[in-house]
Amino acid sequence: MALPVVLDVDTGVDDACALLLAAQHPALDLRAVTCVGGNAPLDMVVTNTFTVLDVVGRQDVPVAAGAALPLLEDPVDARHVHGRDGLGDLGWPRSTRVPDPRHAVELLRDVLLAAAATADPAERVTLVPLAPLTNVALLLRTYPQVAAGLREIVFMGGAAAEGNATASAEFNVFHDPEAAAIVLDACADLGIAATMYGLDVFYEPRVSRAAVQPLLDAGAGDGADLAARLIAFQCDRFGADSATIGDAGAVCAVIEPAGVTRATLPVRVELAGTWSRGRTIVDRRDWSGDLTHDPHGRARSTIDVCLEVDGRRYASLWFDTVTGGLA
Repeated sequence: MALPVVLDVDTGVDDACALLLAAQHPALDLRAVTCVGGNAPLDMVVTNTFTVLDVVGRQDVPVAAGAALPLLEDPVDARHVHGRDGLGDLGWPRSTRVPDPRHAVELLRDVLLAAAATADPAERVTLVPLAPLTNVALLLRTYPQVAAGLREIVFMGGAAAEGNATASAEFNVFHDPEAAAIVLDACADLGIAATMYGLDVFYEPRVSRAAVQPLLDAGAGDGADLAARLIAFQCDRFGADSATIGDAGAVCAVIEPAGVTRATLPVRVELAGTWSRGRTIVDRRDWSGDLTHDPHGRARSTIDVCLEVDGRRYASLWFDTVTGGLA
């Protein structure tokens, strides 16, 4: 039985890579996609999400628009990385579909409560947020009963080491630190298993320009063509001969969990630091018990943190799926 999943996205070049994988891999049952402002403004995120799903024939997947703004922060997008339209400025035909009339939080609520109502553990949903956690924070605090329909949350965000939006903070957490803190606390309160797929592993699964060049030359206008163009765009943007699949790695971690090395660690989000606001503080100390000199104590939330990844394995998993080579 395929694993039920829902993606929460701010599409985004690498979110698009993740959508192409989740929409096509036979091990996953993509139940819904929810959108939040982040890499691009919300309206662009919604259009980009439909555009990706349409190209692989997944018009059956409901898509809902959610939070346009962070809970407290002023929004700062990442179109300097993802292109003016958030999807690599590829000139790709744009979807004209409109989102589900429900707010993203309501769509998430309905999908998760439906899963809980079956009382079948196989129906429990893996939620994969690849964006600022605003929608998820609102969901878990407004409708905590959805925890009964969740298998786990696997989110792309944070870092045990350095950031990218700042020296300390990874972009998704930086964009809405309060939301990330709320989600971690809610997972602790509600007993929700969580995995952080952060910058420590984010950049490792990479696909070369040479690998996608035959697809670019063919120009078939299908999902494989779009995947190739997304890789080529990143190569051009960063002057490199290969590109990360980014957020798609978190989807790979759902499909093949053995591809990452995890440690179960206390994690909290810095909300006040002048230089470190938005940093995920991952407590990797190899001792326990004596917290006499630590005025903070241990973090309330203890989650799985991905620290190493088999980059080639995940890159191959992604490439084979999105190019139709997966048996």
